[in-house]
Amino acid sequence: MSVLIKNIKQLVQVHEHNITIVKGSDMKNLPVLENAYLYIVHDTIIEYGPMEDCEGFDAETIIDATGKIVLPSWCDSHTHVVYAGDRTSEFVDRINGLSYAEIASKGGGILNSAKLLQDTSEKEIYEQSLQRLNELIAMGTGALEIKTGYGLTLEAELKMLRVIKQLKQESLANIVPTLLAAHAIPEEFKSKKQDYINFITEELIPQAAELHIAHYVDAFCEQGYFDIKDTEAILKAGAAHNLQPKIHVNQFNILGGIALGVKYNALSVDHLEEINDEDIEALKDSETMPVALPGCSYFISIPYTQARKIIDAGLPLAIASDYNPGTAPSGNMNFIVSAACVKLKMTPEEAINAATINGAYAMGISSMYGSITRGKKANIIITKPMNHYSEIPYAFAHNPIEQVLINGQLLNK
Repeated sequence: MSVLIKNIKQLVQVHEHNITIVKGSDMKNLPVLENAYLYIVHDTIIEYGPMEDCEGFDAETIIDATGKIVLPSWCDSHTHVVYAGDRTSEFVDRINGLSYAEIASKGGGILNSAKLLQDTSEKEIYEQSLQRLNELIAMGTGALEIKTGYGLTLEAELKMLRVIKQLKQESLANIVPTLLAAHAIPEEFKSKKQDYINFITEELIPQAAELHIAHYVDAFCEQGYFDIKDTEAILKAGAAHNLQPKIHVNQFNILGGIALGVKYNALSVDHLEEINDEDIEALKDSETMPVALPGCSYFISIPYTQARKIIDAGLPLAIASDYNPGTAPSGNMNFIVSAACVKLKMTPEEAINAATINGAYAMGISSMYGSITRGKKANIIITKPMNHYSEIPYAFAHNPIEQVLINGQLLNK
């Protein structure tokens, strides 16, 4: 299988040599080749260049991209795509003035999703999740992390991992599984949290690791959920089973979770709606990627991550959808890129870098995904006709995607 995309108005995120992360002021740089071609064989980018050099390619499929933008597919490093049902009633509760904490205190929130998932068959969860996944791919997402965390019991968490494994096997998208071992405290453990921590560290993590599905371990390090001591115990248990951390931190409160993540070599620290100078210093000289989730801030009306504070300190930043049924029920990365520009005050160049190469880094896959580079995987977005890539975040309510290639295969026309 070979594909030649020709007459590309702008070929975006082009790198002659492989790149795996973009930091600080470099995030404003987005290499673009005007009037270009892109040649793909099987699942790999083989060649690209100006149209004047487009000769000698015997491609099975030729796509004329006149007037269109071509760029690497979105790399969404934080999702909860596998869940059952929805939480529409909580949406109405928030409109009527209830806070996230108030909804959780009356049995809503994560506990609501956990009960729905526990009561739903593995087959039904898979079918619901596959439909969501296919919608995300059609909107340009070619690689994504999927977390567990709506199980809260051993059986239900392992059920989620099996669903993620099936999605990974049957979808062309690159799926990175994460064991969100500590998402909330079940009602029966409310007065004995340490027993639940022991269950996570002594039963859930070891048995989940035996399945060899999850790559990472996660915890919701937040007031009212899991404190620093709890989170450290979970990260230690994960490390003992070769699970690197990717943790939820600083969504509502600053507890020191960022420094803890750096201490345990977290691949990413996600949310960061609250962040201070100590957090910034902790991230400097680390290999940990800060990740902003503007869709969550939009949906539940909490502060947005201070992207400028992070980037202007010389740090990298990724953006992700946080797609979940309660606080961010959309995985549309085109909107996330727009929200990053409008609400996080990122330039289009910074936002696209954050949603491609840095998003790939936050999943540990940026050596093969996230840029137009010879030898990388051919996960490609072809937009509808537009004048410039900045129209993607500008026209925030429009679908800019016309065609998607995943592993070199054309999925929609």
